[in-house]
Amino acid sequence: MRRLLSLLVSLTLLAAITGGALLWYGQQKFEAPGPATAALEVGIPPGSGLNAIAARLENVGAIESADIFRLGTRFRQAERGLKAGEYEIAPQASMADILALLQSGKTIERRVTIPEGLTSLQIVAILNATEKLTGEIETIPPEGSLAPETYFFTTGESRMAILERMRRAQDTLVDTLWQSRADELPFDTKEEALILASIVEKETGVSSERARVAGVFVNRLRKGMRLQTDPTVIYGVAGGKGLDRPISRADLKDNNPYNTYIISGLPPTPIAHPGRAAIEATLNPATTPDFYFVADGTGGHAFAKTLDEHNRNVRKWRKIEAERAN
Repeated sequence: MRRLLSLLVSLTLLAAITGGALLWYGQQKFEAPGPATAALEVGIPPGSGLNAIAARLENVGAIESADIFRLGTRFRQAERGLKAGEYEIAPQASMADILALLQSGKTIERRVTIPEGLTSLQIVAILNATEKLTGEIETIPPEGSLAPETYFFTTGESRMAILERMRRAQDTLVDTLWQSRADELPFDTKEEALILASIVEKETGVSSERARVAGVFVNRLRKGMRLQTDPTVIYGVAGGKGLDRPISRADLKDNNPYNTYIISGLPPTPIAHPGRAAIEATLNPATTPDFYFVADGTGGHAFAKTLDEHNRNVRKWRKIEAERAN
């Protein structure tokens, strides 16, 4: 009996020592630098269990052993805290590092930025060139219908889904800003506001000028004066592709519905996608006596109340242009 008890004690001690050694070994491997020699991107699909996650990490070369990752995660009682998404795993990240990353939910933030003032064709071109998005854009969206912003997305999201998010964002923005518009504006609908906002967007990139530029156009509309703005001429001649040459005298005489040197009032549609600032300026234009403006050579514009004053400003601009050409 004593021998049996002694044997049992010895076996128990051996098991404890072996278990402790295995635990120590597993802990060392779990916290040791990983095999990745460069950053890795790995996607964890929604609903993935620990076994699937461990196998995926091993398959992409982020960890050496799926078994050790599973055991280490279970030992830490962390298997239910792993979040789906796309992750960037740093070179030589340990299993402990990767576990902490999957618990944090700090996924890769993929983004596409749409600047203000682009046309639908230009926006579609950006989306088509954006990697990690999928699918074809089935129809070109109407001008002015998309909100220029930075949009975050996940790998595999469709381009049409991004366009729909942009459309909803613009609808929400216009609906909100429309509620605080100034009284007695010379247009009655949100679509007309977008048309004028797109012109304001294309006429100036100087934030301090937007409301004043809008005020000039509002003054002209109230007086029944033609807008006579070059961006509409360019859109009428070249459409959403843009013009790859200077505007010409022939362009100014081109008889199309966007040529505001010929037509009265607003063109039939927006000529680009205006951002929030241009829409706000259009709905709340500055009160100004000005009816004219022209580039002043600094990136901004010289404003004028009378045609005589405007013509003097134009001559100054032409002189600047000539000096720059020499």
